[in-house]
Amino acid sequence: MHVFVTGASGWIGSAVVTDLLGAGHEVTGLARSDASAAAVAAKGAHVRRGDLDDLDGLRAGAKDADAVIHLANKHDFVNPAVSSTAERAAVQTIGDTLAGTGRPFLLASGIAAMVQGRPATEDDVSPFHGADSPRGGSENLALEFVDQGVRSVSLRFAPTVHGTGDHGFIAILAAIAREKGVSGYPGDGTHRWAAVHRTDAARMVTLGLENAPAGTRLHAVAEEGVPAREIAEAIGRAFDLPVASIPADDIPAHFGWIGTFFAMDLAATSTATQKLLGWTPGGPTLVDDLDAGAYSV
Repeated sequence: MHVFVTGASGWIGSAVVTDLLGAGHEVTGLARSDASAAAVAAKGAHVRRGDLDDLDGLRAGAKDADAVIHLANKHDFVNPAVSSTAERAAVQTIGDTLAGTGRPFLLASGIAAMVQGRPATEDDVSPFHGADSPRGGSENLALEFVDQGVRSVSLRFAPTVHGTGDHGFIAILAAIAREKGVSGYPGDGTHRWAAVHRTDAARMVTLGLENAPAGTRLHAVAEEGVPAREIAEAIGRAFDLPVASIPADDIPAHFGWIGTFFAMDLAATSTATQKLLGWTPGGPTLVDDLDAGAYSV
C-alpha cells in the first residue's frame, strides 16, 4: 500500500515509517520543516511538506494514498485546547476525504482517563466526545467514519513509548529529577503506567494497517503497568539520585504540568490486540531501558 503518514519524523512516526518500508509499503510522510523533510527522505520515503493546520495538504495527502496513519499532534500541554482544536480539524478533514473509499484510517490515541480502578482494555469505549474534550474527541470522531465507508482503527499508545532517544514523558521526568536533585514519585507510588518499546509499537501499527477490521481499538502496550515508584527508582539509579515520595500538595510545584499525568493510574492490557494481530512485544522493558542508559545519553 501507499501510506500517507502524519508525524512521520516524530518519535513514534519515524519508527513506524521504518517498519512500513521494511514490510514493503510505500510511504509519504508529512514534514513541517527542512530537518523533518530530510529525516523522512533519508529513510527512503516520499515527503509532503505541511503541518496539521494545512488542511488542504492533509486532504491532498489522504486523497493520493491507499491508507492514512495519523500520528501527528501539537502536544501543547500548557494550552491543550490548541492541540485539541487542530487534532479534531485534521481528523475531520482526513475522514471526509476517505469517506466511501473503504481505505484504512489509523489514528493515534491514548489510554489516559479511559477507566478507573482497573487496567483499560480494547473493549473500553473512549469517554471523550466533542471538540472541547481531550484530543478533541478525535478517536470517537474517527470511528464514526466507519459508517461512512472508512476502515477507521484507533491506535491507543501506552503513556510511555520508550527507547534510546525518547524525549517524551520519561525523559521529562528524568530531567526534573536531575534539576531537583531527587527522583520523586507521587504519593505512595503504587499507581501504574503501561509501557511499550518504540519498535514494538511500530510493528503493531503496521500489523494493524494490514489486518485490523474497521472500528477496531488497538492497544500498543507491552507492560500492563509499571509502578510509579519503580520508575522513579530506575531514574534514581540512572542518575545516582535519591528517591522520595512527593506529597499530593507538592506535586504541582515539584513536577509542573506533567505531575497531573504522573499521578494517574494508567494501566492497560493488550490481550485482544496481541490475539487479533499475532503481535508479541519483544523489546526491552521500561526499567531495562532506564538501567541500560537509554535516558542518560
